[in-house]
Amino acid sequence: MAIRIVIADDDALIRDSLVIFFEMDERFEVIGIAKNGQEALELCLSKEVDVAVLDIRMPTLNGVDATGKIVSNTQTRVLILTTFDDDDDIKNVFLNGASGYLLKNSPPDEIKNAVVTVHGGNNVIQDVVMDQLRNPHKNLEEKLKDLTTREKDVVELISKGLTNQEIAETLFITEGTVKNLVSQILSKLTLKHRTQIAIYYLE
Repeated sequence: MAIRIVIADDDALIRDSLVIFFEMDERFEVIGIAKNGQEALELCLSKEVDVAVLDIRMPTLNGVDATGKIVSNTQTRVLILTTFDDDDDIKNVFLNGASGYLLKNSPPDEIKNAVVTVHGGNNVIQDVVMDQLRNPHKNLEEKLKDLTTREKDVVELISKGLTNQEIAETLFITEGTVKNLVSQILSKLTLKHRTQIAIYYLE
């Protein structure tokens, strides 16, 4: 019997791609798609779902909370498939009962094998994700290298305790530009607030 899958992602292109991707393999049957965690939960409650493939960042109910509700209320096993490798997200989805965690840039066969492994009652965690848990600062150092020169300037000034206005004056740019740069930095480093930027930079 084919492994019954529910796919949840707020990006329609990714949802549709995953449906095609799995349905080309006779080992899998996609029996539902959802654009948020709440819809995924409802599908798992109303149908016999073997594996729910969930993104992390979704509206209404995110992947972390959806995992907890799905695992607590159904027999469905959860595989996280996301672009995010935030330490807290990784830890929390496993605390909530997830059986696997992969990044979306994983090879297609690796994603399929992960679903099979999870369905078989085992756990899956990608090597790069495990490395992140073991040594989060090393991963951050790699991400820091990906920042533009201007973004690195902003990181250094944040670490010195400067406000956005002071950074703007120092770099001769507008405060609005600084705010945009800070948002970009937080996104690239998968951090939640500017204090974390200063802490990690200083460490």
